[in-house]
Amino acid sequence: MNLVLLLPEDLVAPDRARLTGRRLAHVREVHRAAIGADLAVGLLGGMMGRGRVLRLDDESLELALTLDQAPPPKLPLTLLIALPRPKVLNRVVAAAASLGAARLVLLNAWKVEKAYWASPRMRPENLRDQLILGLEQAKDTALPELRLARLFRPFVEDELPGLLAGGTGLLAHPGTGGAAPKVLAGPITLAIGPEGGWIEAETQSLLKAGMRPLDLGPRILRTETALAALVGKLF
Repeated sequence: MNLVLLLPEDLVAPDRARLTGRRLAHVREVHRAAIGADLAVGLLGGMMGRGRVLRLDDESLELALTLDQAPPPKLPLTLLIALPRPKVLNRVVAAAASLGAARLVLLNAWKVEKAYWASPRMRPENLRDQLILGLEQAKDTALPELRLARLFRPFVEDELPGLLAGGTGLLAHPGTGGAAPKVLAGPITLAIGPEGGWIEAETQSLLKAGMRPLDLGPRILRTETALAALVGKLF
């Protein structure tokens, strides 16, 4: 936790916060903070700054707040990611927030098992928790927009062209031979398929909607690895 992220309900006054639970344990056990210490803090959806420790014991952490810094700007990036395995989902969602994406769309695909959508990790509270962990890691306070698209064709045909308007759409898929553009105009929509890859019909649908192929080479990468490599290449 590089940033102690405060929720609106943590505020006991405009310049005071009281924390319990996971964040209290982290400050005590990892930061090993003491009374009078300054911690990097931020208010979810708001400003960042410093929090001076006023009280720290087994029950709670109380901070005096100075919030005077804007969070880092979001990347002009929409991530369109085929829903990964539940085992991987938490890491992908947290990474998307940490990398600064403005929007994350989790999309169905032929090689996405139906059971993935029913996983407990798809519960809204878990997805939000993972986004918050990503913000804490990156020292950010602004949640990315998160959308679930359970139907591939309606999303690609009806909604994706609007996302691509005025920007660049890139379809990550091995074997296409597409190189990363040297100059990018406007926002970027980046599509990353399941670990088994997009099927041909999905690839053609995405290209027809206005996306351009992007090939990282012959190696088949895990979703979270491909995500980091692609964002690093583009930004």
